[in-house]
Amino acid sequence: MQTALVTGANRGLGKETARQLAEKGFKVILTSRSEAGRAVAEELRAAGYEVDFHQLDVADGQSIAELTDYLAENYEYLDVLINNAGIHHDTFQNTLNADFSIVEEALRVNTIGPWRVSNALMPLLKNSSAGRIVNVSSSSGSFVDSWPGTPAYSVSKCALNMLTLKMAADLKGTNVKINSVCPGWVRTAMGGENALRDVSEGAASIIWAALIPDDGPSGGFFRDGQSMSW
Repeated sequence: MQTALVTGANRGLGKETARQLAEKGFKVILTSRSEAGRAVAEELRAAGYEVDFHQLDVADGQSIAELTDYLAENYEYLDVLINNAGIHHDTFQNTLNADFSIVEEALRVNTIGPWRVSNALMPLLKNSSAGRIVNVSSSSGSFVDSWPGTPAYSVSKCALNMLTLKMAADLKGTNVKINSVCPGWVRTAMGGENALRDVSEGAASIIWAALIPDDGPSGGFFRDGQSMSW
């Protein structure tokens, strides 16, 4: 059975991505910073899906180490890693009045978190016949499509796109591919009720990148399977 791990999967886009992966026959390791993810895992198991749960705070090195040890003891490989956990869509500030504690936390969670988790789980991904990493990003991190405001979020997502590009180069010649995905403006706690897409549409874009074939791209930025400029 193929295995997938989703960070920040206790609600919204992460929860729906976990559900869609499970629906496609994956065993999903659902993670979240809070214990709320445990109830989500139980809900999905009750629906007949193969779901495991482990607590994970992507900004905490000890939490990442504990997850890594758990996976090493219980899994021989990991086929898909979805770096979905994110924070601070800071519409209330701009670069001139930014609260740097918020900026620093956004970078720790949105950029450094995926970097550390990816590195920690890389041995398991390399044990897969076709390891895939999907970094959930945003067009707010694009030089082409971004908009005023949300400085912490936008800068952290732009950095995530660069991390994707750099890591893809370092993984060249291996069985692991990595791409960034913009799920679009999705109706979640972060996206708000006026967003244009529901979570199923946003998650489908992420699933596309998780299932990229061996001859597919690596190091790119995509929405709905289409390459995006950034």
